[in-house]
Amino acid sequence: MSYISPDKIAFRIDEDSFKEIYNLYWEKVFTVCYSNLGDSESAKGMVQEIFKSLWERKEELEINQSVERYLVRSAKFKVFEFIRNKKIREQHLENIIASQTSSLNFTENEVMARSLSERISSLIENLPSQCRRVFKMSREQGLSNKEIASDLLISERAVEYHISKAVTSLKSNLPEYSY
Repeated sequence: MSYISPDKIAFRIDEDSFKEIYNLYWEKVFTVCYSNLGDSESAKGMVQEIFKSLWERKEELEINQSVERYLVRSAKFKVFEFIRNKKIREQHLENIIASQTSSLNFTENEVMARSLSERISSLIENLPSQCRRVFKMSREQGLSNKEIASDLLISERAVEYHISKAVTSLKSNLPEYSY
């Protein structure tokens, strides 16, 4: 087993060094995530995503700082991204609710929402497979363009293209909801 310097990574990450990094720092990364979110399940998921990303990018990854600092910084970015995406989803939901007319009763709203949700799901399922996959990763999983590009081994520009294509398709097929 190779020794992991707390100062810098100066070697390729192999399975043994990855295990060592994980064992040394998973608790610290979890603590950063949990202390900012207060939700252990979300924090555990973030820790898993951070270490998964570290392993998947082991070949091209260059860390020019201490491993601990790199992982703590990754955790802070992941928390920020989670909070940002959550706020965006909440704001979008508030905008949808605010746009509803007050004369509609709850049952009508529920039926309309279910119908719209089914319609959107159908439209998304009819997108080309890569476009659908990118769109779902972005909108349903809340991943950044960079994370999607890394996961799918495509460029960030390709991710932007697929998301734009999906949004354009949804807008053209849902003109009554375009604003």
